[in-house]
Parts: sequence; structure tokens; C-alpha cells
Amino acid sequence: MNYQLNQEKMFADITDGIAIIINSETGIYYGMNTFATNVYENIIAGASIENIKAEIDKISNLPIDFDNNFKMFVDAMIEKEILIKTNDNNTQASIDENLAKEDNYILELKEYNDAQELLLADPIHEVKEETGWTPEKDSIGYTKEETKEREKKMEV
Repeated sequence: MNYQLNQEKMFADITDGIAIIINSETGIYYGMNTFATNVYENIIAGASIENIKAEIDKISNLPIDFDNNFKMFVDAMIEKEILIKTNDNNTQASIDENLAKEDNYILELKEYNDAQELLLADPIHEVKEETGWTPEKDSIGYTKEETKEREKKMEV
């Protein structure tokens, strides 16, 4: 089975090997450990869940309960609508065994709501596909003429 990031609802970024995914509709965001980020990167790159699992199974010393952890991790991303099904081509998975060992072979997806109000109040939610983010100029305290004058000064 292949999945992709649900780009209608989610914004994702990977920094220093850690994935952060924000649900733009709820303001809830998710964080992953480095091993989980490696698995997630493979998923969004087009590797099937089965292909990824087969690559992980090649790692020695996997815990006995890893299959359950893997299933719970993938199921959680689907349930939270981070991932949606796709028919994209199946690429070869590439799993970093060192990341797996560093994280004790645990795939971790944590949910946070501590910035929910801030994320939902962000003006990025007012972006319109046809015009982009164009706040009402009058709402920031300037008349249309004053705004035009300020914009001219910025062009210099």
C-alpha cells in the first residue's frame, strides 16, 4: 500500500532529521523521532508500506514487538489524516539502521496541541488560492491612498 502526505490539511517540514507536521485545520501538530522520520520520508518518497517493512526486517536485533509498533505508527498517521492513499509508483525503501538503533527501534509519533490557538490565528489561514495572502489594507489602519504611498516608498 502506498501513501502520500495529505497536503490539503497538512504542512510538513523536516529539520535536523526530525519531522514536524501541522494540521492546518485543527492547529494540532505532530513530531517524530529520527527513526520514525526516516520511515515517514520513505513513505512520502513513494515506497510502499510493505517495502519499508521488508527493509526494516533486514535489521538485526529488532525487538519482538516491533511489528506491532510499526503497524501502530502507520495506522496513527492514517487515522490522524497525515497520510492518504495514493497510486504512485513504488520506489525502493532506504532505512538507516543507525537511526533505528539510536531510537531503540521505536517509531514515535507525538501529538501536541499547546500552540493550537496560535497556529489557528496565523494569517496564513486567510490565504486565497487566486490572490494569495492579501489582508484588507484598511483593516491595518491606513486609507487606500496612504497604503499606495507606503507601497511606492517600498519600491525604491
